[in-house]
Amino acid sequence: MKRFIRILAVVTLVLSLVIPTTLVAKTKKEKTAIVLASFGTSYPNALKAIINIEKEVRKEFGDVAIKHAFTSNIIRKKWHKRRDDKAFQKKGLKQFCYIKGPLATIADLQDEGYKNIIVQSTHIFAGEEYEDLCSYVDSLNKIKTHKKKFMPFNKLVVGRPALGKPGDKHPYHHDIEKAVKAVKADVKEAQKMGATLVYMGHGNEYFSTGAYVEFQAMMNKKYKVKTLVGVVEGYPSVDDVSAALKHMNAKKILLKPLMVVAGDHASNDMAGDEDDSWKVIFKKMGIDVKTKLKGLGENKKWARIYVKHLKDVAKDNDIKL
Repeated sequence: MKRFIRILAVVTLVLSLVIPTTLVAKTKKEKTAIVLASFGTSYPNALKAIINIEKEVRKEFGDVAIKHAFTSNIIRKKWHKRRDDKAFQKKGLKQFCYIKGPLATIADLQDEGYKNIIVQSTHIFAGEEYEDLCSYVDSLNKIKTHKKKFMPFNKLVVGRPALGKPGDKHPYHHDIEKAVKAVKADVKEAQKMGATLVYMGHGNEYFSTGAYVEFQAMMNKKYKVKTLVGVVEGYPSVDDVSAALKHMNAKKILLKPLMVVAGDHASNDMAGDEDDSWKVIFKKMGIDVKTKLKGLGENKKWARIYVKHLKDVAKDNDIKL
């Protein structure tokens, strides 16, 4: 019996020396952070869309650090000029006066010890802004230090935009289908008005805007209300939308932005009083136009699309959130 006790004591001592260090090595949790990368907006009232997206992300990943980044250089400069404006401090918008670009935001997180960083794009489709964002991240991932322990990141990845991206991992038409479901309330509003639903997207002159056309097609396939989508840059233009409305002999439309925020484009290009605004163009055609300045980010269901894409990119890269 005494011999058994002595053996047990020796085994216990050995385990007490070995197990703790092993467990520490296996259970040590690397710091993870999320960067919500948006184009941004200079309109304070439009920020509620971005804030709502953050709200939904925090609801899902409350323990993870979350930071914002604006991909637009112009938008960031406008906010930085407001740092000493007391009016913005009173409105509780101080944090937006210090928002940086994606590169600087990622660098700050790395300096704070975050090894896993997910940059979630809040852009609508995989266009210029999204591609540039991916380029930034790809460049950082090419850093190779001589010693592995000095590598700045364990994993640095980008979550796909709302309407998806090319590739077979997450088919983009599935993302478009989810986006169509997310705007069901817009369809109901137009239906109640007896109106055609018209969206203005941003688009891009250098990238195919086919995702918008496919979104329009799926909207018209799923819902009885006729939906038209046009973009500020690229195809379909306001002229294409006007031609379609004329062909339909449309009498009334609900005009909304197909943008995350209802900022400058929505307020001026879409709903402004200048002769070249979409509202004025359509009114001159004899159409009754109702505009609604509400960004997609204000829609909880749309915000949840980005939450789902965050989950997907985390799972694909074995990142625990």
